[in-house]
Amino acid sequence: MVTVLLVVVLALAVLVLFGFVAGYNKIRAADITVSEALSGIDVELTRRAALIPALVHTVQSFATHEQAILDRVSSAKAALASATGGTSVAQRSAAEQNLDNALAGVLALGSSYPQLNSSNNFLDLQKNLADTENNLAFARQYYNDAVATLNRLVGTIPGMYVAPLAGVSEREYYRTPK
Repeated sequence: MVTVLLVVVLALAVLVLFGFVAGYNKIRAADITVSEALSGIDVELTRRAALIPALVHTVQSFATHEQAILDRVSSAKAALASATGGTSVAQRSAAEQNLDNALAGVLALGSSYPQLNSSNNFLDLQKNLADTENNLAFARQYYNDAVATLNRLVGTIPGMYVAPLAGVSEREYYRTPK
């Protein structure tokens, strides 16, 4: 009788250990996926920021007296570059919003300067920015999906007991700039 009880207790202990290891690995993998998805957003934000100097140069050659708008774009680009190095998703989103607002002013100059709108460089840059924005939207969605998976794992049993031991906590969603 004692042997059977010992075997049952040992089998339960092994099952609990396997469950813990599987849960730990699943939560760590989800956390890595979230980090990878956030770096995907950073790649697209960096790509977008890399297009800014060419855009500013192209606009500057047509609209030299619009320096305030161009300076605003340059400072927004610098703020975005600073935000992508940090860990705060909210800071990235706010910097992206600031850059979006600054870019809107530059792109609006196209209607004020018809010769700018007919410039191949300006049109190519607009196309590249639109492509980057599409990639960025996909990267944001991928990140939010990864966060949803992680938060679901961390917020349910057994993950809520394993997550603190794995050093993983819920992550914040990426808020789209408005």
